[in-house]
Amino acid sequence: MDFVLGLPRMARRHDSIMVVVNRFSKMAHFVSYSQTSDASKVASFYFREIVHLHGLPKSIVSDRDVRLLETKLKFSTTYHPQIDGQTEVVNHSLGNLLQSLVGESLTTWDLIIPRAEFAYNSSTNCTTDMSPFEIAHDLVPVSP
Repeated sequence: MDFVLGLPRMARRHDSIMVVVNRFSKMAHFVSYSQTSDASKVASFYFREIVHLHGLPKSIVSDRDVRLLETKLKFSTTYHPQIDGQTEVVNHSLGNLLQSLVGESLTTWDLIIPRAEFAYNSSTNCTTDMSPFEIAHDLVPVSP
């Protein structure tokens, strides 16, 4: 789990993206978010946006103190890809996707997030030679 911070604030007050990556399937979720330093709000947001889809993870790698029931927190430190390189690579890919999808219209980045997530999760991963969608759902998604 990581956060992309410092984005232009949208009408819905979003100014960040929470990035959650499954270490096995490489599937990522990109969720527009309002930056907060309150760990209980982060945990509540994680539960509302991720846990209802996949259940509770056994462990979370994060540079924030996010505790969810019996989940073990494995701390990383900000900007140290040797600790959480997978999420750092996904963040880089997300940046490239947003640049190509948003273009000059910076006021709509939060509306583009679902498209970026679909594009990322339906692209073949060089490590697994399958898309994250294929690994998680055992089928190739129909693409527009």
